[in-house]
Amino acid sequence: MDRLKSSARLMIVSDLDHTMVDHHDPENLSLLRFNALWEANYRHDSLLVFSTGRSPTLYKQLRKEKPMLTPDITIMSVGTEITYGNSMVPDDGWVECLNQKWDRNIVTEETSKFSELTLHAETEQRPHKVSFYVQKEKAQQVMKALSGCLEKRGLNVKIIYSGGMDLDILPQGAGKGQALAYLLKKFKTEGKLPINTLACGDSGNDAELFSIPEVYGVMVSNAQEELLKWHAENAKDNPKIIHATERCAAGIIQAIGRFNLGPSTSPRDVTDFEANVENPNPGNEIVKFYLFYEKWRHAEVENSALYLAGLKANCHPPGVHIHPSGCEKLLRDCIDALKGCYGDKQGKQFRVWVDQVLSTKIGSNTWLVKFTKWELNGEERCGCMVTVLLSSNDESVSEGFTWVHVHQTWLDGLAAKDHTTWFI
Repeated sequence: MDRLKSSARLMIVSDLDHTMVDHHDPENLSLLRFNALWEANYRHDSLLVFSTGRSPTLYKQLRKEKPMLTPDITIMSVGTEITYGNSMVPDDGWVECLNQKWDRNIVTEETSKFSELTLHAETEQRPHKVSFYVQKEKAQQVMKALSGCLEKRGLNVKIIYSGGMDLDILPQGAGKGQALAYLLKKFKTEGKLPINTLACGDSGNDAELFSIPEVYGVMVSNAQEELLKWHAENAKDNPKIIHATERCAAGIIQAIGRFNLGPSTSPRDVTDFEANVENPNPGNEIVKFYLFYEKWRHAEVENSALYLAGLKANCHPPGVHIHPSGCEKLLRDCIDALKGCYGDKQGKQFRVWVDQVLSTKIGSNTWLVKFTKWELNGEERCGCMVTVLLSSNDESVSEGFTWVHVHQTWLDGLAAKDHTTWFI
């Protein structure tokens, strides 16, 4: 990762379904709480890694359905694919590792002899992964027989059973744990080994993540029986692995605090915006403002002129906001416009979150901050790229930052249909 010039303060490696993403939480509140915590406190000097059994196709589908952040690294298809950044550039070195003693044609030939196996969808069949459904009561017998057949054919494979029905066949060197070990070795070679790493999971294919000695681990409260059984048999006395009492992303936040890995209070859990000054950095400033914007429109904060006066005081008098449509307005006029929309989203599905908040210091007291801003308004989801110019060390600004300039541009195909409700 070229973004960080030194070791990451924290690297979080998390499974997605039922770990980072709670499919029983229709409001996605735990995920949004994590998002705010990460962008406010960690994005600038830490690494976020998603490690999922999903193929690239299903991973991209999930990103469209849920308010997920953009990870620095994505490990997909049960540890058989590693990609970097938003463009998902593949790791060619990992591909070479997995090609050893692997022949996908032989795997498909042998598995076709087992009537108990039902192939997953074609999108889930990957160069180094062949996936099936199998009934729970038949899984162990099939795995044992299949392992013997493939060994006789000269292959060195790994068979992983998870979720009570999913069976994946991979190269022996593949898997979520091996992919993480590969990354840690790569970072160490580059002199950028993360100071702390936290692995997060809920099912059997996450167990390997917790087998790496140097990492902390959290099994979320809703972890499946197969992972809890693995923990009881292999790691019950390991103080670096905990079973959280909170579900999914809330359990990850809990683990950050339990292991003292850094700040663990999400800005979404702070109710007094005026008092939230414990972490005055550009990322926190951005997150704090847009959370206030969401809560103001939900009427979840007091309808106080003092709040808006404080925001106006933190805007440079001639500062300009350029709307995604190209319309320009003074920043202070934008704040004034908020008066008329207090509570207009009360009782409605309306969420705002920011992603990839990265700041560059371009002067002694000036920061250029770039990020993606998302709004979910009922069924409509729109997003824009935002560039903000912030200055600090102004004695008239109580929290240390002045908003000098804001420029927004719609993401392709994701413009808001109703521009009149888009304030800043």
